[in-house]
Amino acid sequence: MPLLGAHQSIAGGYYRAVEHAQATGCDCVQLFTKNNTQWRAKPISAAEAQQFKTRLAELGVSCPLSHDSYLINLASPDEAMWRKSLAGFVVELQRAEQLGIPYVVMHPGAYTTSGEAAGLKRVIRALDESFRQTRGLGVACLIETTCGQGTCLGWKFEQLARIIDGSKFPERLGVCVDTCHIFAAGYPLHTEKEYRSTMRALDKTVGIKLVKAFHVNDSRRELGSRVDRHAHIGEGKLGLTPFRHLLNDRRFRKVPMYLETPKGTRNGEDLDRINLRTLRGLVEG
Repeated sequence: MPLLGAHQSIAGGYYRAVEHAQATGCDCVQLFTKNNTQWRAKPISAAEAQQFKTRLAELGVSCPLSHDSYLINLASPDEAMWRKSLAGFVVELQRAEQLGIPYVVMHPGAYTTSGEAAGLKRVIRALDESFRQTRGLGVACLIETTCGQGTCLGWKFEQLARIIDGSKFPERLGVCVDTCHIFAAGYPLHTEKEYRSTMRALDKTVGIKLVKAFHVNDSRRELGSRVDRHAHIGEGKLGLTPFRHLLNDRRFRKVPMYLETPKGTRNGEDLDRINLRTLRGLVEG
């Protein structure tokens, strides 16, 4: 059975994200280590970090994953914004290390007024500099596939490969595949033939072995829309079949998968629990 989890809030403390994950039936958990819409971050105390690690062990929640701030844009052609983003990303790596989180998921960013090639060079430069500044840390970075909205990079597998191949620190890079994003970017997943074709394209460019996490989300928008709108599992344009393909793909049996579907309740039951039950129901055997 694949490891399945969800993104959880850190309101009330980092350990609360673990507790809520366990309460809703998660095997693993993703979180922000700070407010994702602010640059500033309150320092993490040693006690907070230890409490987080302790609750993970006590409750049997594994594979903690952090996601960087949505404000960060490592592809920006604006020097001030680029430097602010670089500094912010270094902080994200340091905070994850404090909490014992092995990977930080990041969006490559948007090239805005420059171009794709220039944007990719900025991302590579920023990642290399961030790794230089955090030498000795065990935390690595997972580049997330995006839907390509606006000038956002990461919607083509070739772009991810270009970043990894261009980095001086490839050992600290991997990939997080978002099902909603790749579908909205134009990669079909419905039939078994389409799913296999998309995964072959991913393997040929990036390499399946570099996929260290999945975001499992349905899409409110159609194939190739380039619009990022997450939906509950089986309730969007993807439907259930693509998730059945993914959950029964033996290559990904040990790769953790995290929901980023809308939060809330339905008939008094937590929506994360409902989505997790739907996913587990697709696993054969």
